Amino acid sequence: MFDTATIALLRAVLDEVCQSVSTSETGARTHVASKILEAATRGEVSLEGLRQVGRQALSRAPTMWR
Repeated sequence: MFDTATIALLRAVLDEVCQSVSTSETGARTHVASKILEAATRGEVSLEGLRQVGRQALSRAPTMWR
């Protein structure tokens, strides 16, 4: 579906956006990953565009503390 470079970009954006999220927060990380992937599928492959999508998704992500 995506080439190697795009997959690397998606992983990098996810890691960057979720760097303050514990790896045990799988719900939040999955939500962010899903939104980033959806955006990429629609054609958004710019670094800044994906960051923006990821940050917005993180602000709305489910957490066990909310």
